[in-house]
Amino acid sequence: MQDLFDGIYKNKPVLITGYTGFKGSWLAFWLKQMGAEVKGYSLPAPTSPNHFELLNLDMPSIIGDIRDVKKLEDTLAHFRPEIVFHLAAQPLVRFSYENPLETYDINVIGTLKVFEACRKHSVKAIVNVTSDKCYENKEWIWGYRENDPMGGYDPYSSSKGCAELLTSSYRNSYFNTREYKKCHNTLLASCRAGNVIGGGDWAKDRLMTDIMLSTSQGKRLSIRSPESTRPWQHVLEPLSGYLHIGQKLLEEDSNFAGAWNFGPGDEGSIAVKEVVEIMKKYWDAIDYEITRDPHQPHEANLLKLDCSKAHIKLKWHTVWNSTTAFEKTVTWYKNYYKNGKIDTKGNLASYIHDAKTKNIEWTR
Repeated sequence: MQDLFDGIYKNKPVLITGYTGFKGSWLAFWLKQMGAEVKGYSLPAPTSPNHFELLNLDMPSIIGDIRDVKKLEDTLAHFRPEIVFHLAAQPLVRFSYENPLETYDINVIGTLKVFEACRKHSVKAIVNVTSDKCYENKEWIWGYRENDPMGGYDPYSSSKGCAELLTSSYRNSYFNTREYKKCHNTLLASCRAGNVIGGGDWAKDRLMTDIMLSTSQGKRLSIRSPESTRPWQHVLEPLSGYLHIGQKLLEEDSNFAGAWNFGPGDEGSIAVKEVVEIMKKYWDAIDYEITRDPHQPHEANLLKLDCSKAHIKLKWHTVWNSTTAFEKTVTWYKNYYKNGKIDTKGNLASYIHDAKTKNIEWTR
C-alpha cells in the first residue's frame, strides 16, 4: 500500500484538520496505512460513537479550534508538515440555519486562519476540502464545472462558496502559480465532492446515519425529501482524489493548484426514496415512511458535478458504482451493530484491489 500515489506519502509529515470527523478519520486511516507521519488538529469527536475513536489510530493529535490562531500556529511550528489537508468545518445544512454566525465563522474565518498559518510557516502544499454545495445552484440537470459561479442558498452552502472565493483570492494574492519558487513555495488546491457515504458517519441530519441508526433500534425512519436527488459516492472515492491532488502538489506541479470536482457519473445521481429501497436489499429490517413538513428549511432538490477536469487532467475515475457504495455502507453498519466490529480496513483493501484491477492512475 505504501507504493500508492508513487509512494509520495511514505514517511511524509501530514497534518489533517478535522481528523475526528467522518471524512477526516477515513483519510487519517488511509494515510497511516501508506506510512505517512500523520498528525491531527481538530475539535473533539462530534458524536458518540465516532469512527476515529473506533479506529484507535496511533497518531499524535491536538484538540483545538482552527479559529485559535496561537494554538494552530504552534502546532504547525512544532510539527512542520509538508502538506495540510484542511477538512475542519461546520458541515450541516440544517444546523447552519439555526447557527449562521458559527457556520460562517468556522467555514470562512477558520479557513482564513488555516491559510495564514500555512503561509507563515511555508507549508509546501494545501488541499482545502469544501463542498459541491458551493455552487450557485440553478436546479438544472447539468453538472457544475469548476469555473461556474459560487453561490449558496442556505448559510452552510453560502459559507462554502465564500471559502472557495477565499481560496481563489489566496491563490492569486499569495500563492500565485506564476510566482511559485520565486516569491513563495506553496501550492494551494480546493476540492469539491458530492454526498459521500460509508461506515462511521453518525452526524445529525445525514440520510445514511438516520437509516442505520433507526434500523439498529428497530424504529421506522421518517423521510422528509423523497424526491431530492444527490450524487452518491463512497467516501473513499473523493479521498482518492484529494490524495492524488496532494501527490501532484507535493511533486511541485503547479498545474494542479486549482479547483477540482470529485463525484460519480450520472448513474450515481439517485433520489432519496430509491436510495432507501436499494439499501433494503442489504438489510431487510430497514423500514421507512414519507412525511411532509411545510415548514422545512430549504434544501436543494437536484445537484450534480461535472468531473471532466479530474477525468482528463488528473486521470481520476471512480472505482465503485453506486450499488457497491450502498452495499459497502450498509454492510459496515450492519456488522457494527450486530457484531460490534468495524470493517474499515477491509473496505479500504477491497477498494484498492478494485482500483488496481481497473488500472486506476494512482495505483500504478
